[in-house]
Amino acid sequence: MKALIIDVEGTELTKEERAFFKKHNPLGYILFARSCKEPKQLKALTDSLREISGREDVPILIDQEGGRVARLRPPHWRKTVPADVYAKLAARDEKAAKEATYLNNRLIAMELQAQGINVDCTPVLDLLVKGMSDVIGDRAFGTEPRQIVKLATEVCRGMMDSGVMPIIKHIPGHGRTKVDSHHELPVVDAPLEVLRKTDFVPFKELAHIPWAMTAHVIYTAIDDKLPATHSKKVVKVIRDEIGFDGLLLTDDLSMKALSGSYAERVHQSINAGCDVVLHCNGKMAEKAEVAENTPLMSQQAMDRFTKGFKALPKPKKLGAHETEQALATLISPVQVA
Repeated sequence: MKALIIDVEGTELTKEERAFFKKHNPLGYILFARSCKEPKQLKALTDSLREISGREDVPILIDQEGGRVARLRPPHWRKTVPADVYAKLAARDEKAAKEATYLNNRLIAMELQAQGINVDCTPVLDLLVKGMSDVIGDRAFGTEPRQIVKLATEVCRGMMDSGVMPIIKHIPGHGRTKVDSHHELPVVDAPLEVLRKTDFVPFKELAHIPWAMTAHVIYTAIDDKLPATHSKKVVKVIRDEIGFDGLLLTDDLSMKALSGSYAERVHQSINAGCDVVLHCNGKMAEKAEVAENTPLMSQQAMDRFTKGFKALPKPKKLGAHETEQALATLISPVQVA
């Protein structure tokens, strides 16, 4: 099994994709809106991925944070609001915000489970920092680390109570970036002591969550040459100082923050200490270069993966209609039309 999670091109697998996935046997897959047209089609697609992998526990990922980052949308799936709605609610009523965050993520995870999706790339633990790029923006649970911890904890609890694995991101923090890593390489020059008291805090508090995703960001106080994804120094901070010992997944290797060939990006990520590489939205030639250069899962990475999925409880039953009503009532004071 290769240390790779890779995207799917359309609403059903092509013959070329089937052969490619069977040949390379990636750890898992990630889905985007282009592959999610309606429930019956999507469930058939995830069934196909499980059939090809031969593993019931094959990770099938999606980005379903809520708000602008949501691959499943109406009319077939619930409309969701961004994290800042819950942050605004927390300013008025912290208890209500925590309950609403939990219920929202129970509902999201229930929808994902019904479609055969078992990993969600959420929550965002990045701080909202004034004057910085809006790549995080309303995806953040606030400006204060402790509030982020409280609400993100409810995201993780809601996901896991519905049988879906959350991924904390973007470790060790993307909130201070002035540019979007999808388009260029951000550089954060905050002193290490500042990072320790702010950006690192949510990740340290939630370091027990089994999966995390890296940030394609340079932190000059740790390594002034390489982004976190490719930096042994930053990964050492993630492991030793922040205390995250779970499965460390790169952000998308096709993002423009990274340079070099795809082979080089894979090798640098694995050599830095990432457990698994992620490649999205790539043409088949790009996928082939990534897959050919991705090694098999290390024993340590396999242990982290296995331990993580064993930590998922059996989904708890929840009445969807009643929960939706309760959620709507809770967020109504801050809900925008």
